[in-house]
Amino acid sequence: MTKGGIIIKIHRVIIDFHTHIVPPWIKERRQEYLGRDLLFDHLYSNPKARLATAEDLIASMDEEGIDISIALNIGWVSHELCRETNDYIMEAVAHYPNRLVGFCAIQPKAGDGAIAELERCANGGLRGIGELRPDVQGFDLGDEATMAPVVEAANRHGMILLTHSSEPVGHQYAGKGEVTPDILYRFISRFPQIPFVCAHWGGGLPFYALMPEVASALQNVFFDTAATPFLYRPEIFRYIADIAGVDKILFGTDYPLMPQSRVIKQLRSLDMGVDAEELILGDNAKRLLGL
Repeated sequence: MTKGGIIIKIHRVIIDFHTHIVPPWIKERRQEYLGRDLLFDHLYSNPKARLATAEDLIASMDEEGIDISIALNIGWVSHELCRETNDYIMEAVAHYPNRLVGFCAIQPKAGDGAIAELERCANGGLRGIGELRPDVQGFDLGDEATMAPVVEAANRHGMILLTHSSEPVGHQYAGKGEVTPDILYRFISRFPQIPFVCAHWGGGLPFYALMPEVASALQNVFFDTAATPFLYRPEIFRYIADIAGVDKILFGTDYPLMPQSRVIKQLRSLDMGVDAEELILGDNAKRLLGL
């Protein structure tokens, strides 16, 4: 914009919707946690797989020009580890209230215990649940008996659900999993009322929005771009914007898997225009979070 003939550059907020942090004691005593939880083993048995604390994330955000990050937990199989790590995320968000938005982990199979934990985290300032891993945590995302109480409680507190998503084809990698588009679609069809974020481009689910009934079902569904340089060519941004809508795309990186700038560079290599970039990099997330 201009003021008095002087060009003023407006800083647009960049929000990374998909990052992971762990308590310092897990990072420092990694070997002790291997064998305690199946998902942790899947993701971090390779010593090259990085773990990051809240301080690591903030330092990377400062270096990479990220204003706000969604600090996700992981889908622990253990209800007790969900609680332990949720405590740390609540502390991190309280320490960095202008930089971090926290999501909690729950184990839906814990029944009333999962709902109590969701309530505790909502009252502790967390804004969502995720990253759910139904394939490893051992529950059916589309099972009404398991998920209806979770959705009801989450809606009561204005929380967002975020789940891992898996491509049913293509190369294998650590943590790919089996949360394929058909599984996601079953949940979406049964629980259309909850804001629902499918990580990693929904494993390709938005391509099915070419089908009118799928497009209609995706009204309350968003897709984050976490780990996209490992999965797709840059054109994925343009294709999904055309098929499902640019307002459905949330910039996410899966930090500390990669520096945040890698996904930004991938997006900006397409020259989709300022308006589209701003929606993807921050405005869609601001709207979803009510910021």
